[in-house]
Amino acid sequence: PSSDCVVAEQLCLSDSNCNATYRTLETCALAKTHLLSLDHDSRVRCLNAELDLGNSSLLHCKCHRRMKRQEHCLRIFWTVHSSMTDGYFNLETSPYENPVNKEHWKTDYNKLAALVSGKNCSQLAGDATNPCLRATHVCNLSKKCFRLRTDYASICTKGAGSEDVCDRRKCHRGLRNFFEKVPEDFTKRILFCPCQDEFCGERRRKTIVPDCSFQYNTKPNCLWLLDSCLEDHICKSRLADFQQNCQPVDISPDGCSLHNHAACLQAYMGMIGTPMTPNYVSNSSVEVSLWCTCENSGNQKEKCDQILGMFESNKCL
Repeated sequence: PSSDCVVAEQLCLSDSNCNATYRTLETCALAKTHLLSLDHDSRVRCLNAELDLGNSSLLHCKCHRRMKRQEHCLRIFWTVHSSMTDGYFNLETSPYENPVNKEHWKTDYNKLAALVSGKNCSQLAGDATNPCLRATHVCNLSKKCFRLRTDYASICTKGAGSEDVCDRRKCHRGLRNFFEKVPEDFTKRILFCPCQDEFCGERRRKTIVPDCSFQYNTKPNCLWLLDSCLEDHICKSRLADFQQNCQPVDISPDGCSLHNHAACLQAYMGMIGTPMTPNYVSNSSVEVSLWCTCENSGNQKEKCDQILGMFESNKCL
């Protein structure tokens, strides 16, 4: 069976029985996306269609974070698993392939700089007091990193400081492009650079141009942010990935259910450029949050606090 949902879909559509079952699931998923309530018979039909897939490769397929047809692949995954989206904490199965290996995240600055350009290593020596500035300089040595960083910075700063409002959707797309297409050796160092002072912290906080990508004029309710996310295949998938890889456990020594902080940080990076984009809350700490509030949540206050708490008080993250 193919592990790629795009290939698995093609195989399914070429088989008449699988094709008919898949078309039923597409109708079910469409109703869920538009928040239409299904009657009892329709719900049973949808669940039966999912069961009818049996050992089809569609049932076990996954997507890749950097694949070309990622959005199409994710749509297929959620079509097959539409029953999993009932309720917030049922998004625990990530549509993405296995998380990053822990060892992959242990590259050091000097080795990285030497690989990029030996003659430019001396430029980095003066940045020892500001690791975030140093990480930016390392990025600038790579044409791809420099180009995609310049792209999103330019999109996300349009309209800033004037009466015009920035194009948040384009800004988010630019950020996703940067974090998906640039090697993680560069992106993770820009986003997670260790700071000892507020100048460095300010640079780190502004990595994602928060005036456009993160903040609204007023903080929306976190439940509204969640609804916006669940209507978007990419955001819903990144949230499922984040829930799976950053699931906190009190009894675990490292606070993580999967004991893989590297995978959690990668999942956190995946949230940037979605409607639920997180960011650092100040220049003087590594605390992060969503730009939302749980005030006026009524009888859904507990659910709202859970959403916000996944970022604000997550031991694993």
